[in-house]
Amino acid sequence: MPKTLGAIALVCALSASVLAARPAPAVQSDLDDFMKQVLANRDENWKKLQQYILEEREAVEVRGPSHVPVWGDRREYSWFIRDGYFIRSPVKANGVTIGEADRQKAEDSYLKRVKAQDKKQREKDDAKGEQADTAANAEKPAEAPSPEVSPPTDINSLLTQSRQPEFIDSAYFLRFKFEQGKYAFVGRETLDGRDVLRIEYYPSQLFTHEQDAQKKRDQEKKPNRSEDVEAAMERMMNKVSLITLWVEPKAHQIVKYTFDNVNFDFLPAAWLLRVNDLKASMTMSQPFPDVWLPHDVDFFFAAMIAVGGFDVRYHLEYHDYREAKTSGRFIIRTPVQ
Repeated sequence: MPKTLGAIALVCALSASVLAARPAPAVQSDLDDFMKQVLANRDENWKKLQQYILEEREAVEVRGPSHVPVWGDRREYSWFIRDGYFIRSPVKANGVTIGEADRQKAEDSYLKRVKAQDKKQREKDDAKGEQADTAANAEKPAEAPSPEVSPPTDINSLLTQSRQPEFIDSAYFLRFKFEQGKYAFVGRETLDGRDVLRIEYYPSQLFTHEQDAQKKRDQEKKPNRSEDVEAAMERMMNKVSLITLWVEPKAHQIVKYTFDNVNFDFLPAAWLLRVNDLKASMTMSQPFPDVWLPHDVDFFFAAMIAVGGFDVRYHLEYHDYREAKTSGRFIIRTPVQ
């Protein structure tokens, strides 16, 4: 009889646990739908960011054993539009104001580099759609002459740059994709006076460049051992990475996110260099009503070598956002003649 009662109790306990677990798929589905909307909203913010010009501060600091400062660098930049491109202009270096001649030289060099990158990207995009465009044009009837083009009335009409500006690349350094079933709701918190949801994301596709290349090589049966090792490293990085997001639920807006690599035991040559920590974070701000823009980016890297530990800190701050046009006039810096 006791054995029978024990068996019945075990069956009841198992049944209760199964029933309790039933709502979980629905809850996960709701969370997936929520995060899908959050990431779609993030992509819209990238477009909004191109409507503004801004100031930038950049700081790098390296510390050696016992946290003794070894090297540091602080820079200030101003972003403006020239010839249809966003330009990063140096303003100060370690507290010293950059001379106008040096500044102009840096701007010219930056513009040349950005134009070259943009041209390369356009050629790449054109090559991908060349066949489709040819087929479409063959069936397309002759078009009427184009009407006169009116002067540009907004920033998108003025810009000729096809690649997104560098400050957008820097701010959105983690371009994680939506991955169903990879999110976990942690709880509600308060961040900078706002009620937010804390959500953890366990990625499987955060690092995918070499993995995608490996799949292509496998399909073409062109193995490359060194590149396959890099693909394996990416898979391990995905397994030990953790993303924490703080989301404003009403606006479906990421207010802050952090990246942590929680375990580096898989890295080779640990006897020579042991990575102890790697963290990165980005925080958003709201300089205009209903407009969220990056405020700061932080990276921290710590490792141990034979002579002791060292760490690297990198801080990037965006401030003084301004609309790229005011009262119908575009804010554009022109080169000094």
